[in-house]
Amino acid sequence: MEEPRIQTFGAYMRNLYGENVSKVNIDAGFTCPNRDGTVAHGGCIFCNNDSFRPDACKPIVPPGLQIENGIRYTSRRYNAKLFLAYFQPFTNTHAPVETLERLYREALSYDGIIGLAIGTRPDSVDEEKLALLEELAQDHFILVEYGLQSIHEHTLRLINRGHTYKQFLETVNMSAGRGIHIGAHIILGLPGETREDMLCTADEISSLPVEFLKLHQLQVIKNTPLEISYKEKPFQVFEYEEYISLVCDFLERLSPEIHIQRFCATAPLDILIAPRWSLSRHHLLKDIRNEMVRRNSYQGAVKLLSAEKMCNN
Repeated sequence: MEEPRIQTFGAYMRNLYGENVSKVNIDAGFTCPNRDGTVAHGGCIFCNNDSFRPDACKPIVPPGLQIENGIRYTSRRYNAKLFLAYFQPFTNTHAPVETLERLYREALSYDGIIGLAIGTRPDSVDEEKLALLEELAQDHFILVEYGLQSIHEHTLRLINRGHTYKQFLETVNMSAGRGIHIGAHIILGLPGETREDMLCTADEISSLPVEFLKLHQLQVIKNTPLEISYKEKPFQVFEYEEYISLVCDFLERLSPEIHIQRFCATAPLDILIAPRWSLSRHHLLKDIRNEMVRRNSYQGAVKLLSAEKMCNN
């Protein structure tokens, strides 16, 4: 069998479990320490959680009912039998460990749920919470997805991220070696970053114990500080073909040991200001694969250069 040009999360899970594994989204009513004053107020300049939250995933619906509805819908649409309970909106470790344990164990109690995917921030876990996840990981697939967005400290300050890259490194190292799967989120196209700044991220992430990665293009969403900045002084966002080219360059420098969970963001058109590609994730992935074929290339094709030499954080 021909070696795949791109290492994807879906293929990884099929190899692990022998069939497709789908995510069931849950909004458990968490907030964010970058909004509630724990770290800061206002949140990241790009953040509007309605840009990625499914309609059925709302905190007014009890988590258990969200899981039941999600399993029913996903089973019909994708003929799925195995699921990850995906705690997605905001920061899903931002609560006392007792609350987290109750929510996580409830989710794992449903038939077909084989594990958890937990979206969070590197400044919202500690030893006690990681010990809980390590215990759960003895019998379940536990994936913690750390929002990073950029490895560059100046960018993190500009987007009001509320944590540093150093904190991300410390948290990833603290999470490693526990049986917990580690993921990261990166946004490509953040204001002020050059193409080389973004490609440098592939080199840097490849040197870490990160197994899974989500890539998003920067989107300007309604009701965010970024919308105000964009309207006052429009900045460049990716054209579709430009983004395809960048992602392929990024993949060529990314370790093949890292599996891609997502290649783009797809905010609803009624709140999306730019860029408005109007193409599905499936279409974009197909075009990325076609470009890798055209190049006769594959993930990790470019010999990794030293992040220390290339990156100036």
